[in-house]
Amino acid sequence: MRWALVKVSLAVTAMVVVAFAVPLGLVVREMARDRAFSNAEREAAAVAPALSITTDREQLERVVASAGSDAGMAVHIPAPGAGSGAGRTGGATDIGRQRASDEDIAAVRTMGRASTTEVGGGSTLLQAVALSSGQIAVVEVYVPESEVTNGVGTAWAVLAAVGAALIVGSVAVADRLGVRMVQPARRLVEGAHELGEGKLGARVPVEGPDELRRAAVAFNSMADQVVQLLANERELAADLSHRLRTPLTVLRLNAASLGHGPAAEQTRAAVEQLEREVDTIIRTARDAKPQTAAAGPGAGCDAAEVVRERMGFWSALAEDEGRKWRVAGADRPVRIPVARTDLAASLDALLGNVFRHTAEGTAFAVDLHNGEDAVIVLVSDAGTGIADPEAAMARGRGSGTDGSTGLGLDIVRRMAESTGGDVRIGSSVLGGTEVRIWIQLDGRTAPARRGHRGTVRRRGQSRTQAQAQAQAQAQAQASAPAARAGRAR
Repeated sequence: MRWALVKVSLAVTAMVVVAFAVPLGLVVREMARDRAFSNAEREAAAVAPALSITTDREQLERVVASAGSDAGMAVHIPAPGAGSGAGRTGGATDIGRQRASDEDIAAVRTMGRASTTEVGGGSTLLQAVALSSGQIAVVEVYVPESEVTNGVGTAWAVLAAVGAALIVGSVAVADRLGVRMVQPARRLVEGAHELGEGKLGARVPVEGPDELRRAAVAFNSMADQVVQLLANERELAADLSHRLRTPLTVLRLNAASLGHGPAAEQTRAAVEQLEREVDTIIRTARDAKPQTAAAGPGAGCDAAEVVRERMGFWSALAEDEGRKWRVAGADRPVRIPVARTDLAASLDALLGNVFRHTAEGTAFAVDLHNGEDAVIVLVSDAGTGIADPEAAMARGRGSGTDGSTGLGLDIVRRMAESTGGDVRIGSSVLGGTEVRIWIQLDGRTAPARRGHRGTVRRRGQSRTQAQAQAQAQAQAQASAPAARAGRAR
């Protein structure tokens, strides 16, 4: 496509240059010729007044010398008594060098008007002038070829240079336009290949013409949906396999009561093999992680849009429990290098903690701050607070306590550290807990914020993005009926 655009631009520009430069060059040549003969006419006109007064040779020679050049001008005066159409006869006066033929001079004297004729090395202008005696004299002005073409070569060279510059410029512009169109298409192809190879983190930048931008958006959306579908399939496989444990236990107990014998041993061996297969399926589904790549240009999401979406989900439960809530900073787009599912899972985990670990009616807020090099997400509540943030972060490793899945803060930590940021737990302005998520925009670490109390630095067990979101959604769905049941009691 790139070379096709260059070839088309080259052909079109070349045709335009030829269509305009060739006629313009011919016009320049004609203008130079007209200028040369206009100068010759002025020289001939300078001699005409003297011829109308006198035909004395000496006086006319002085006039010719002052008007032009002896080598470039000649005056032909007919002999007294000769007719107007007569050629050269005895007694005729010729001043200067004659270049035109006698026939041309006689023809001009007969017609009585100016004429031009070709001679060796150039052209001559023959101008008829009436004498006081009524006869016709002819003034001959020589116009050399160099004067006729004076400046024509330079003008043609300038036209050629301008035409070449236009062609080169059009080719360069076409090449840049081709690159602008080809590069996004090439990135789209590379992203499709990476996604086909199983690199589910492959995304393409949204750039280029509108059509390619829409294609990039559609590709990124498709890739997100593929990741989500695969994660849902893994979760479904793990859940279904886990549900098989109960009937397998029954089978194992029944097989144990079969006594001894080949059939009983085969049944028990089959049950044990089935249990091992189910365990393998569960471990494979839980540990499966998509091949993700580092977030490149075009990857990420609009944090403000995700915050508004998740707050719209949790606000329904907040109204049921009589909680006041507030969102700030989400009225304008805030682009971050984090996948939409990761940010949504992190927000669901933190908001789920607010609903599980604070009393009904406790207010909470989500604030979004957009800086030059980082974006800060604050989730705060008006609860009793956390006395020991480090102990609270132990849940991120999975403490096994009631109501704790061991995933929530670990999900948030991994999401923040993937950008070079961090997570801190402190006291909020509402009087309760504040979880601050620092999302770095340029991928660098934040050393000034490292080492503070409450900063999450531990590496937890790796889990997929879809597992995190599924856990957060399940927690939210489990909290809503429990809260409504508590109010009913």
